[in-house]
Amino acid sequence: MSNTSVKKSVASDTAALPDYNVAAAIKPTNWVNVGAWVVLVLIALSIAINVVTNERWKWNIVFTYLFDPLVLQGLGRTILLTVVAGVVGLVGGLIIGLMNMSQSNSLRVLALSYIGFIRAIPALVLILVLYFISALFPTIDFGIPFLPPIVQIPTNSILSQFGAAMLGLAMIVAGHTAEIIRGGIMSVSKGQTEAARALSIPRSQAFARIVLPQAVRVTIPPFATELITLFKNTSLVSVIGYAELLTVVQNIYGRTYETLPLLTVACIWYLLLTILAMIGQSRLEKRFGRGFQSR
Repeated sequence: MSNTSVKKSVASDTAALPDYNVAAAIKPTNWVNVGAWVVLVLIALSIAINVVTNERWKWNIVFTYLFDPLVLQGLGRTILLTVVAGVVGLVGGLIIGLMNMSQSNSLRVLALSYIGFIRAIPALVLILVLYFISALFPTIDFGIPFLPPIVQIPTNSILSQFGAAMLGLAMIVAGHTAEIIRGGIMSVSKGQTEAARALSIPRSQAFARIVLPQAVRVTIPPFATELITLFKNTSLVSVIGYAELLTVVQNIYGRTYETLPLLTVACIWYLLLTILAMIGQSRLEKRFGRGFQSR
């Protein structure tokens, strides 16, 4: 049979086939998805209508206090507490995470003990214990053990309201970050460190230039979540009287009795700064994810 007759036969058979919509067959209509979008839109509309029409929200009071100097000062203290506790917690978490992966049994026991302690103690209890710990240790002594101290510092001068709040939050971040860092380092294939060793690359240099950059890419999402959680957990320090955002709002509605509008002010600021943190997280992920296929 000649090539011309074969082509004619194939063309006639193809013309006889029905005209199927291949795209529709591959991706059928998902009625569950459509229904979920309809329900979501209806819920969003009902919330928007309630927010606009319900006078009990008292938006005039909300906008009056949204940029109030006292509220902005409390917001600044909240941001300061988040940044300082986040940096200290990140450094501490890196040290504890490396201790947990060390070949030394004593370092691993210390790291695991600290992580277990942080997991067991609620954040609020830890902050309260640190704030009132001067009842057990009135002074912090420096010197040679079993001899009179060379330097004595009052505990309250170090663990003030800000000191207790920062240290408590940083300890929590360090315990969580240690596990995040350990998971990121373990996600890097051992074959890469073995290849670096075969190329006679020093161990420290291989860790800093090969393992750590890849581990950072993996740890960005959970660490960003940890920082956002830290930002929200700053509201816990209101129990020791530190004048962050929630404490200032509570003091204001304690005088004006406008509880819901003032809490709405706090929620708006928490929401705005959380959105900014999520945008920063997205950009960091793109920056450190260059060269890797998106999944």
